[in-house]
Amino acid sequence: MSVIKHDAAPREGSSRSRMNRYREELARRAGGKKVDARGRPKAAMTRSFAALFRAYLAMLRPYRPSLVVAFTSLGLATLLALIPPAGIKIAIDSVFASEPIPPLLARIIPSWIDVTNRSALLAVVAGLTLATIMVKVSIGVIGRNRATVVAKRLQVALRRRAFAKAIHLPLARVHELKAGGVATLIREDAGAAGELLFGLLYNPFRAIIQLLGSLAILAWTDWRLLVGAVVLLPMVWFSHRTWIGRIRPIYRDLKKLRDEIDGHAAESFSGIRVVRGFAREDAEALRFARGTNLQARTEILVWWWSRGVEIAWEVFIPAATAALLWYGGMQVVNGRLTAGDLVMFLTYVTLLLGPLEVLANTATSLQTGLASLDRTLDLLGENDEFADTAARGVLRPAPASVRGDIRFEGVSFQYAGSGRVVLDNVSFDAPAGTMVALVGHSGAGKTTLSNLVARFHDPSSGAITLDGNDLRDIDLASFRRLLGIVEQDVFLFDGTIRENIAYARPGASDEDVTRAARIARADVFIEKLDAKYDTRIGERGVKLSGGERQRLALARAVLADPRILILDEATSNLDTESERHIQAALGEILRGRTSFVIAHRLSTIREADLILVMEDGKVVERGTHEELIATSGRYATMVVLQTETRREARAQSAVSMAAKV
Repeated sequence: MSVIKHDAAPREGSSRSRMNRYREELARRAGGKKVDARGRPKAAMTRSFAALFRAYLAMLRPYRPSLVVAFTSLGLATLLALIPPAGIKIAIDSVFASEPIPPLLARIIPSWIDVTNRSALLAVVAGLTLATIMVKVSIGVIGRNRATVVAKRLQVALRRRAFAKAIHLPLARVHELKAGGVATLIREDAGAAGELLFGLLYNPFRAIIQLLGSLAILAWTDWRLLVGAVVLLPMVWFSHRTWIGRIRPIYRDLKKLRDEIDGHAAESFSGIRVVRGFAREDAEALRFARGTNLQARTEILVWWWSRGVEIAWEVFIPAATAALLWYGGMQVVNGRLTAGDLVMFLTYVTLLLGPLEVLANTATSLQTGLASLDRTLDLLGENDEFADTAARGVLRPAPASVRGDIRFEGVSFQYAGSGRVVLDNVSFDAPAGTMVALVGHSGAGKTTLSNLVARFHDPSSGAITLDGNDLRDIDLASFRRLLGIVEQDVFLFDGTIRENIAYARPGASDEDVTRAARIARADVFIEKLDAKYDTRIGERGVKLSGGERQRLALARAVLADPRILILDEATSNLDTESERHIQAALGEILRGRTSFVIAHRLSTIREADLILVMEDGKVVERGTHEELIATSGRYATMVVLQTETRREARAQSAVSMAAKV
């Protein structure tokens, strides 16, 4: 892992110390020793330029017709731009001096124009130059337009592909990226990769055409001067090898740093109540400041490397021009060249040096785009969720044909990279329509078991079946359309109440939405709002209370009409009255559906068909409420403790009320 990192805690060091560690790592990379911050060997961080170039050409394949028009127009416009300097030579030699006009020009000038008249000849030269420029501009606009359209289409396509890939990544990978990192990848990196058309192809192509055209004209003018100009060409390669190879890895590291800073900022504001509750505003601001300081130091480092290329060209180009001016001037003094030849030559030398400078500077600015393309390709190359078993998922059962029989057969599970077994050899049957309650202390494995039912993860060993079919043999999207999920940590989107409920079934009628809200008892508070179902609730439903958000989530699950329903403490944030109404409604909702209910309030699961008591990833007790109470085991103890706690709370409340009276 790179040491250029937005540290989670201030104790990790100041931005200066972290920058020093990063410089040391860059030195190790330059020496060819690929190690991480702990000195361990690691693979190369970036693709080669050739690999990125091939990948980008493959992306452009669907736009070949437009690109042919764009580059053909660009080539013609660039060649036409080489004609005006010849007009300057003719004006100097044949109008201001007494040299004869070139034979080619004499042939195209109409016979009724007196070429011996200097004013008429100057008007012809000026007119032809202006016409050439107008044609060149017109053709150039066509090419630029087509290239811009292709760049924007590719940008949109890359962003769409990046979003589609990110949303299908494994959950663990999505959590690693964080909200800020995903947004940067989709918006900035994919967008910058789309704009590479100009830096990687369009501008270099124009520079190469102009370069080759200028070289051809210089060779025709004086081959000795051409030799002096060609000496400049190795500068492009030298600057690339000396600077550019070092800049792109820094740009890539810089983008990772920006992702972490953005992720931290988004996280701070998402958890603003926690931040303020613990008076951590200043600490979070300091953490953000240290990250941005490190980012600024890294950007300055990149600027110095980039500036090295620019300084070299700012010094070398004027020096080369002065040398060619001296040599060409001596040729004019000695009568080997005309003044027009010298002016034309120096003009073409400028046209020659321009493309070289463009190529050098483009190679510098190109690195941020290539780093974005590299990161985008990394994302697109990642495996989708359950990619290793996707070929098995061929079954697409119709919802009406699904009974809902769920069976766990010796299921064990542990998270990737962790040696801790979260579920250990769990087996049970849940026939269609069964309500399975999961109880146990925090960390017992209840949520993990429900995540396996929803197939957010696959078992490490054993199998989970639906109507006798292994979940891995069922198409993932088809299976999840059979689910309804209400979690303890409710997530709502920034939109209206109607949009959030209808998220479970796009296209649902207003009557269906209203019915779902009524069953979940959400209509009680919705009808009191000014805009009712068109009320905007803010990001994550921030404008609603916890109980109101929970009821909207329940309404969303009701509208989905699932065959399998998962309720993770779905009534935890409700007041007693709302909980009583919802419990009555859930009796109707759960009827005929297989359901998994995680509950800490044991009074809410008395009617469960099967209660699984979990401890350290194992099922230690199972049965109905009555059966488990009769055994006087762990479940019975939990019921007694909760009953006594509630009795004490009610007694304390009564004492407080009496004291107030």
